[in-house]
Amino acid sequence: MLLVLDVGNTNTVLGVFAHVAKVNAAEAVLSADAVRYERLVANWRVATIHTQTVDEYGVLFRNLFAMDNLEPSGIRGIVISSVVPPVDSTLRQVCERYFNSKPLFIEPGVKTGMPVQYDNPAEVGADRIVNSVAAYEKYGGPCISVDFGTATTFDCVSPKGEYIGGVICPGIGISAEALFGRTARLQRVDIRKPARVIGTNTVASMQSGLYYGYLGLVDGVIELLLKEMGKDTKVVATGGLASLFGSGSKYIKTVDDLLTLDGLRIVWERNLPVKREAASVKTKGATASKHSDASSANEPASSTPPAKAGLPDDSKPWPGSKSRSR
Repeated sequence: MLLVLDVGNTNTVLGVFAHVAKVNAAEAVLSADAVRYERLVANWRVATIHTQTVDEYGVLFRNLFAMDNLEPSGIRGIVISSVVPPVDSTLRQVCERYFNSKPLFIEPGVKTGMPVQYDNPAEVGADRIVNSVAAYEKYGGPCISVDFGTATTFDCVSPKGEYIGGVICPGIGISAEALFGRTARLQRVDIRKPARVIGTNTVASMQSGLYYGYLGLVDGVIELLLKEMGKDTKVVATGGLASLFGSGSKYIKTVDDLLTLDGLRIVWERNLPVKREAASVKTKGATASKHSDASSANEPASSTPPAKAGLPDDSKPWPGSKSRSR
């Protein structure tokens, strides 16, 4: 099984992928190149807590596994996308101690298969790259992925599969917190779609302002992006509140709650051949008497993350990234 983690500023989303069930004898003897984790068997959303210790995270993860009758010992690989550097070292230790696996972090130097046309590609958040990879792989290009998180991000991919940039806005949650915190007489309210735009009491008026005001922001940004990218651009939404705003948007046609998890899986698979190539080179360098062991290079990936060595020079800071002339 493959464990994927998307660590955000507010929430951490976890997913476990398993091999697709084999339907005939021919598939049972697939080569290592065809090994894929495509069946999502469980997923969870928990709070991101910066102060949690290795053991606290370990107990949490094991309890989640137990709820779905999954064995931690069945994990053969872990891939992590994180925008919270303070917890990275903690999660690394959790993976090694509780899952006996070294995680692959989505970071500069990892093969994503998507050229990045940002002025400074290293500035692009790992979650934005992962979302873009998944959106292009699943829906084609050109496309825009809208992620409703602590910040709401709009990430744009060209018809050729190039990450060309995007927009970052304050998320609806922190926008609401600013309203609640800076006004003495306005109480906290749930963020939801009201029955009508005109509120007849304070709570309804606030909910209307939060929902329709933010929906206007989302549709306004998408409308401007479509003018630059073309009207045939696909728009995909993900994140905790994607369903809420996706249902009311004029431009969001697809809501994919698992977009980020799928992107992590896809990036993991794209890094597997690098490891096998490295293993093959190592095997070829062995003595003639050990040539019979060469088949080990074709075994499925172990719990060790795919190697980053041997990537082409233009693969850094993001593989295939190109510096635009000024």
